[in-house]
Amino acid sequence: MACRRKHRINALSLFSCIGVGEYYLKRAGVDVVVATDIDSRRCRVHGQLYPSTKTVCGDITSDDVKRDVLKAVGRKKIQMIISTPPCQGMSSVGKNKGAALSDIDDSRNYLILETFPFIDSLSPDYVIFENVPQMLKVKMPWGDGERLKILEILEAKYGGVYDIKCDIFNSGDYGVPQTRERVFIRLCRKGLSWHDPKRSEKQVTLREAIGNLPSIEPGEVSALKNHWARLHPTNQIEWLRHTPTGRSAFMNDEHYPRKSNGDKIKGYLNCYKRMSWDQPSPTVTMRNEIMSSQDKVHPGRSLGNGLWSDARVLTLRELLIVMSLPGDLELPDDISDTALRQFIGEGVPPLMMKKIIDGIEL
Repeated sequence: MACRRKHRINALSLFSCIGVGEYYLKRAGVDVVVATDIDSRRCRVHGQLYPSTKTVCGDITSDDVKRDVLKAVGRKKIQMIISTPPCQGMSSVGKNKGAALSDIDDSRNYLILETFPFIDSLSPDYVIFENVPQMLKVKMPWGDGERLKILEILEAKYGGVYDIKCDIFNSGDYGVPQTRERVFIRLCRKGLSWHDPKRSEKQVTLREAIGNLPSIEPGEVSALKNHWARLHPTNQIEWLRHTPTGRSAFMNDEHYPRKSNGDKIKGYLNCYKRMSWDQPSPTVTMRNEIMSSQDKVHPGRSLGNGLWSDARVLTLRELLIVMSLPGDLELPDDISDTALRQFIGEGVPPLMMKKIIDGIEL
């Protein structure tokens, strides 16, 4: 359902990073008046992208930082809180490999609870939480030694005041050229309405999104803004030059990932893998700068001699586009390419966020 808003909404954005998910909110009638993040580089980029938003930089678990955020809000009425805490603590790799999410005791998993003091202080009409679907399985400390899942906590604390909806949405179903499943929990004050977003009739493929951009090889720069290619290790470039669209270099008969002694490297078939032109991009992650990460290599084009072009990860321009941002977005030149990619990969696709916010009816 289209937005029927007759007046604008003021919002507070928590864990905002550089504000990727906020990019189209003004079009949805939402003004983010205050945003906060723990990282000074993220806050600096946020300030460049949104000069009219007050950015508070600091650890939100600190009472002093909470007071600074509320001071920045001042007397403005906040009708919406956007809370997008980091999800790295819910990873099933590394030290957590093989562990049940309910058994992982990582303080980052509980950052969503830091939103509650702001809900209690500002009494917004709407709250939206975004995270990975695994968050729904995490048991968090609550009450007298109790551990509950987030939906149980929200229902116990706010169920009398808010209608609570929980959905897993895939950005590819809402006009974003990227497959990205995330859980969205929406709190809507009883008596108000927040409709579900309307799904697109078809998904946007990579060919439709970035197929018109010129091919460039690792280390090359095009005349287009943000369209330059990272330089990768020579052996990795060679493996991917022999890898067709949609396939992994591990599937090659000869030019496959190998050690310096010639032995084949063991790996998963979604590593050193090219994307497919006729599908949306796989999920953009924080490690989108390396070809060994999952499904991160440009689809490429056949050169007609058994070789394939674009043996590289996506350029920043391509990355912005598959996140539903403008490819010519003005980015700071004093922050590294790797850091910018990480910040972008942490974000909520903004077109998806806009379509969810459009469902608010006033």
